[in-house]
Amino acid sequence: MRRAGPDDIPQLIGLMAEFYAEGGYPLNHQRAADAFVALLADDWLGQVWFIENGSEVVGHLVVTLCFSMEYGGLIAFVDDLFVRRPFRRAGLGATALEEARGFCMNCGVRALLVETGHNNAAAQGVYRQAGFAPTDRLHLTLPLADPTHVG
Repeated sequence: MRRAGPDDIPQLIGLMAEFYAEGGYPLNHQRAADAFVALLADDWLGQVWFIENGSEVVGHLVVTLCFSMEYGGLIAFVDDLFVRRPFRRAGLGATALEEARGFCMNCGVRALLVETGHNNAAAQGVYRQAGFAPTDRLHLTLPLADPTHVG
């Protein structure tokens, strides 16, 4: 994996658009660009990496940070994990999650969370193999602005 920087934003938007298209979501490219600009400008917000197969970029991983009273410190969220179809089932997602885990441990993160679709068994399998487990919590959202996948 390779850490992304501000010059990589066009490539990151391309990967994000490909990822969102698989789920049937249109991507607001400007909002995605603005989000990457903010995230890449402040290490306290998180980290973005390219997932590589040799020297070829085949996906990306976004981990964001926030403070949690429940855990008494920083927690992290796997916000995006995408590997292009031809490169799936080769362990690249698992390797990316291990890298994220190391990053989080070095930052003092106390828990790493992820969100995936109820019907996405493949993603759930990758996350479970990496040690993620369901909890008795229900994830609820109160949108205060449109998500990036809405025009």
